[in-house]
Amino acid sequence: MTPHADLHADRYADPQTGAAVKAADRAHVFHSWSAQGLIDPLAVAGAEGSYFWDYDGNRYLDFTSGLVYTNVGYQHPKIVAAIQEQAGKLATFAPAFAVEARSEAARLIAERTPGDLDKIFFTNGGAEAVENAIRMARLHTGRPKVLSAYRSYHGGTATAINVTGDPRRWASDSGTAGVVHFWGPFRYRSPFYSATEEEECARALTHLQDTIAFEGPGTIAAIVLETIPGTAGIMPPPPGYLAGVREICDRYGIVFVLDEVMAGFGRTGAWFAADHYGVVPDLLTFAKGVNSGYVPLGGVAISGAIAETFETRPYPGGLTYSGHPLACAAAVATINAMAEEGVVEHAARIGETVLGPGLRELAERHPSVGEVRGLGVFWALELVRDRDTREPLVPYNASGEANAPMAAFAAACKQNGLWPFVNMNRTHAVPACTVSEAEAKEGLAALDAALAVADEHTTEAETAR
Repeated sequence: MTPHADLHADRYADPQTGAAVKAADRAHVFHSWSAQGLIDPLAVAGAEGSYFWDYDGNRYLDFTSGLVYTNVGYQHPKIVAAIQEQAGKLATFAPAFAVEARSEAARLIAERTPGDLDKIFFTNGGAEAVENAIRMARLHTGRPKVLSAYRSYHGGTATAINVTGDPRRWASDSGTAGVVHFWGPFRYRSPFYSATEEEECARALTHLQDTIAFEGPGTIAAIVLETIPGTAGIMPPPPGYLAGVREICDRYGIVFVLDEVMAGFGRTGAWFAADHYGVVPDLLTFAKGVNSGYVPLGGVAISGAIAETFETRPYPGGLTYSGHPLACAAAVATINAMAEEGVVEHAARIGETVLGPGLRELAERHPSVGEVRGLGVFWALELVRDRDTREPLVPYNASGEANAPMAAFAAACKQNGLWPFVNMNRTHAVPACTVSEAEAKEGLAALDAALAVADEHTTEAETAR
């Protein structure tokens, strides 16, 4: 199977325009997280549902959901119509006023957040949500420090990048941001030498408790965790871990912040990943799936106790576009469409009956797959050189020639009509929550073919040669 054209792709087949789009991009667009002279961005002509296509008529099944945010797929007609209607009625208005779209979006979000997270502070995206959650926690507690996990990503702005645990932090780590990192649970690559999920949970909680003891409980404002780490590897925590963190936070008066920017709004087969674990944080950050990324929007859902802190004391933070009417109208339409169309339940079912079983079946046949983990439409395949030693297919944070095996795997995916999410030695299967059974199986078939390329770089293949 190669990238193929359908009616939509044919409609936009226009190589001359594609060349002009790419030329303008290369001349003027400065891309994030990239060495500008080493990238070759694909010029995209259009998208619909689970697919997008280029100006040459090649169509790709998007197993990245953009950046894991098009939860209801591209160009959902109800969201497009809501944005158009809102633009005609009230395209923008300052955040200090009560606006219908903003009020309704906040109400719908608060209805779905766990516990008493009933006040919503709107931001333009996830990083700003994390920034403001941490500011709220510090002001609420009067303490300076924040604890977060090494295997994490929380955003690219000043505080959020310092809270981040993965290598994207390194170049911007100020060392004075009051952030302390610790090891979260991850049994496949456990630093605790755990043999079971129960041991991993207990030892990870002991490690966190020890970190707090040595840092000084009275100095710590917040513990910030992705409910299920996303870019760092989609590692669902073992049963009891989040409840244990909740108990530790309660014991020491620490604010518990759950980052649901990637995991929220149906991605895991629940409205929020916290719902799987029966845990209520003090603050919950969101973005991405809240309106499928159609217009930038994020926010912080705030507990009653923290909201009370700012009842008569001004909160010293704000954004010009907080709760932008177009973004909020898109959120209202997204949440209503997800409810009406059973999108959350569909994501859970696809994970249980198609993606999960299909990915595990691939793991049985491909020596390059060390582990499969996830739920809903939120899955990761850990690619390895050797299943017994669990040596990653490429070294940690590899680039250039050292990353060649993963680059070859990604190229094979694209050659087979699949746009993959690749990070370090992993590929993530994160299609839209609306992905059909047939589309999911199409993606699995493309992964099957591409994994054969990854298999060539395993010790098993080297031994056979």
